[in-house]
Amino acid sequence: MFLKRVSASPDRDAFAHPAPDDSGPVWLSWAQVGQRAKAIAAGLRGLGVGHEDRVAILANTRLDWILADLGIMCAGGATTTVYPTTEPEDTAFIIADSGSRVLIAEDAGQAAKISGADLPSLTHVVLIDGPADPGATPPQLTLADLEVQGALVLESDPDLIDRVVAEIDQDHLATLIYTSGTTGRPKGVELMHAGWCWEGVAQAQLGLIRAEDLQYLWLPLSHSFGKTLLCGVIHVGMPTYVDGRLDKLVELLGVIKPTLMCGAPRIFEKVYNRAVTTAQTGGGAKAKIFAWAVQTGKRKVSLEQAGKPVSAGLRISYGLAEKLVFSKLQARLGGRIRVLVSGSAPLSQDIALFFAAANLPISEGYGLTETSAGNFVNRPGALKIGTVGKALGDLECKIDSDGEILLRGAPVMRGYHNLPTETADAFTPDGFFRTGDIGELDDNGFLKITDRKKDLVKTSGGKYVSPSRIEGMFKALCPYTSQAVVIGQARNYCTMLLTLDADAIATWAANGPLAGRPYAEIVGSAEVAAMIDDYVKQLNDKLNRWETIKKVTVLSRDLTVEDGEMTPSMKIKRRSVETSFATEINGMYQGTLAQI
Repeated sequence: MFLKRVSASPDRDAFAHPAPDDSGPVWLSWAQVGQRAKAIAAGLRGLGVGHEDRVAILANTRLDWILADLGIMCAGGATTTVYPTTEPEDTAFIIADSGSRVLIAEDAGQAAKISGADLPSLTHVVLIDGPADPGATPPQLTLADLEVQGALVLESDPDLIDRVVAEIDQDHLATLIYTSGTTGRPKGVELMHAGWCWEGVAQAQLGLIRAEDLQYLWLPLSHSFGKTLLCGVIHVGMPTYVDGRLDKLVELLGVIKPTLMCGAPRIFEKVYNRAVTTAQTGGGAKAKIFAWAVQTGKRKVSLEQAGKPVSAGLRISYGLAEKLVFSKLQARLGGRIRVLVSGSAPLSQDIALFFAAANLPISEGYGLTETSAGNFVNRPGALKIGTVGKALGDLECKIDSDGEILLRGAPVMRGYHNLPTETADAFTPDGFFRTGDIGELDDNGFLKITDRKKDLVKTSGGKYVSPSRIEGMFKALCPYTSQAVVIGQARNYCTMLLTLDADAIATWAANGPLAGRPYAEIVGSAEVAAMIDDYVKQLNDKLNRWETIKKVTVLSRDLTVEDGEMTPSMKIKRRSVETSFATEINGMYQGTLAQI
């Protein structure tokens, strides 16, 4: 698929990266990307990489990651992805368990994560940045050196990579992604060439991506969501700006002006928080106009969702709301957005409604690492808010008797690497993959996710509670929220741990007695406690009696990947959170009988 794209549109823009001095994007054509990927592939062949041999990439999102991945596959190998935030112990485990022969590391610091580890399969380390250490074991070289070596091979044997690619079968291993997992050791998910090609074709068929689009890609490429986007890019030839620096995202959206951007819900929550808190702190007429505009937009969207006509008067009002309020939010995202896609974790229905009201509808999607990430998605112009849309392509889906979503088709994994028992347990007798998610399919094929099977909480009174639903509702109510974690398993009532968005709460505090105070001092104040209490009361008015939140603890810091409380794809690791903050949780249940 990649070589066909290079052949079909050699002179068109393919990928861009930021200039060294940040003066703007530097574009590579498809011909240039093809040339560099083939040179890397030839270099890897020279290091002994053959069909289905694993090559690990340990780096942040950047153009070199994509070139390395394409080079690995053109060499017949398979990419083992490692998050750049992975700790040394887990990094060594992944490289050892995968049997990776080569490690392509971002720099010496990342390469040092395997120092002293027993990695019998690893023969070479390739550094993207910085010089190679001539005395290192295994031997080191730079990616530039590898590319030069490969280019020299191709001068004498220009058809080498074409012959290698011709031998690759659709059922050959393309990628080995280790699930970051909310519990336990990561498992290697074996994904095939056929599944990735299926993803590219399926995305194009539903109109989600177009050749004339411009994508801003910042997502972790070590994650299946990022990888499946690359497949769509390759199939349709969509130009894509690649830059994993999250601190530059807001600034560069106005420079790049993308028409397509995908992200995890946390990004959209931050945009929502900023818009709401800015309006609220503005006070007076500004706050009133913002509230009126949002209400007007939501009325329009609600009618459209219900299939009812929008009156001429409401259309006129909405036009004014867009001019006064929503155009500013659209400009903040570059002013040209055609499609926003959310995935990897649940998106609050209320936040989705807000973006749709602002004429920035989010196409929420659904998938798993084990199913190549892209399985269901809302089509542009045909959103059903509160669902993850319809199935892509010819993917089969059915709902088991206990509500579990089951999937079968080309994008489903071959199995878990070196784990035959876990692989067998993951499938039904007729070959459907057990997702572990609970959901419902409506008559039109729209899928609604209600919860993770293993995340449902059962109180000591025997009532089931869906934490993610309650957490999403609270995030939409309280624009100062960063993370919310509902606690209640085997307890006689539900409580919640809460972290606040540092920027949003600083804005809230700016005009009062807490102005300029440190984050921990602000969130521990009586003023914040009173504010949060009011939002919890609003939440509880929307919940069943057994779901209501009786106590809340606002934590003095946010949850982080580094502390093991979040996965790199921004999912909460509930067990880790409950371990880290056991004292705070137990404090909310003092004097009550909590069954363990």
